[in-house]
Amino acid sequence: MEDIYAAILLHKIGKEINEENIKNILKAAGKEINPEEEAKIKALVVSLKGVDIEKELESATLVQPSETKVEKEEKKELVEEKKEEAAEGLSALFG
Repeated sequence: MEDIYAAILLHKIGKEINEENIKNILKAAGKEINPEEEAKIKALVVSLKGVDIEKELESATLVQPSETKVEKEEKKELVEEKKEEAAEGLSALFG
């Protein structure tokens, strides 16, 4: 996951997303680069070739507010249900 963050950082600062730059960021952050990590970095760089990263980041950002809106609606419905249940309970007590 750190390699993805490094690629996004490189994109945001306008640097080329390549193996060497990603490794440099990870090393600067204190991460050891073992052979498995090198393979992941190489695969990431290859998979990002031709991808419009800015467009992908925008579409990922657009998803979050709609999820938050749905969560708020669900919470509101739960609160309404609880109020109704409480009212029913009180009516049973006071007839």
